[in-house]
Amino acid sequence: MNATTDKIYDELQEILEKNRDAVKGYKKAAENTDHSGLKAYFERKATERSQFNSELGREIKAAYTDFDIDGSFAGSIHRAWMDVKSLFSADDAESMLEESIRGDKAAIDEYNDVLEETGISQSLRSLLTQQRNKIQQDISKNNSLENLH
Repeated sequence: MNATTDKIYDELQEILEKNRDAVKGYKKAAENTDHSGLKAYFERKATERSQFNSELGREIKAAYTDFDIDGSFAGSIHRAWMDVKSLFSADDAESMLEESIRGDKAAIDEYNDVLEETGISQSLRSLLTQQRNKIQQDISKNNSLENLH
């Protein structure tokens, strides 16, 4: 692989890792809230991110080999922070939602990094754009507990 391909590969790896970590974080958050709307939101987000990775994995397999990494350092820190916040805020659903939104904003940045690359296939670009837009829509739509019924 050339330097450009290596960079794209690394950025895609990062998205896959962050999505894996997000699935774990959302599941953990769903377990730690009594707010029914927030619990359903976190469960949906966990399922969605898992689906994102399945779709993305199929696209990447067409162009790259060996992309299975067990979890990222930054994602582990994010998940640990969610653990700490849930421990100290106990029933503070608002803090959990805020942390979720912060994580989603970081994910959008990761997607944007890859989308800036010119060497990715059109089908992969389309999928990445679709997934990024879904995350952005969730942030806009679900930015407060009042929006989570």
